[in-house]
Amino acid sequence: MKQRIITGAIALALFLPIVLLGGPVFTILIYIIAAVGLNEMLRMKGIQLFSFAGIVSLLLLFMLLLPSSITKDVLEVTGHTKLEWIFVAVFLLLIYTVLVKNHFTFDDAAFVILGTLYVGVGFYYFIETRNIGLSYVIFALLVVWTTDSGAYFTGRKIGKRKLWPEISPNKTVEGFVGGIVWALVTAFIIQWISPLTSSYLVLIGITIAASIFGQLGDLVESAIKRHYNVKDSGNLLPGHGGILDRFDSLLFVIPLLHFLHFL
Repeated sequence: MKQRIITGAIALALFLPIVLLGGPVFTILIYIIAAVGLNEMLRMKGIQLFSFAGIVSLLLLFMLLLPSSITKDVLEVTGHTKLEWIFVAVFLLLIYTVLVKNHFTFDDAAFVILGTLYVGVGFYYFIETRNIGLSYVIFALLVVWTTDSGAYFTGRKIGKRKLWPEISPNKTVEGFVGGIVWALVTAFIIQWISPLTSSYLVLIGITIAASIFGQLGDLVESAIKRHYNVKDSGNLLPGHGGILDRFDSLLFVIPLLHFLHFL
């Protein structure tokens, strides 16, 4: 626990100022974080980042992360949309399965594409959210963090019924609900300090959805690791695991805020 707290404090001290700063520096940081997360994802499948499939995946990731403010300029240069570049990556990986005589299989190709989309789309919306406004990033971060902490402490205190033992044995139904309650309290405090919406009903609905999806994002990451028999996605953050272990909930929550037209 001590190591976890120390690592968290150091990471927050390095990450938060760049979030506050925003702009190109923040975008570059997200590119770096996303690349590390992609590497963690590929390693679960035994795929090296600096292999043909890994490089295709990395290039596709960088294309997916392009902010909307410059996507149009890139489209004019390349003549292709992001969706078309996804198709190009799919075709290249499928052709590669033939060239290496199925040492790299269709399943591997599907994993690479889906893994890249999982990481890329989530972090793309992280960039977009920061460009819209700092308050929304703070809202997402605090809702996710308080949901995580609330679920943990509530589960330890009163948790009895297992939520999904096959995926994450320590999570409880009580902790799941407790996380939502803590997130709501946090949302009300944020709304009081810096209003995000004129409707408390909208705030409550968005916060509940974000808290639920955040916890589902955590479960999805747990399911992936369990399937590939991996304890942590990486070891970059002692006591916390890897980048995907820390951002799994945000990769679900931040796109959700856009899909629900909250932003």
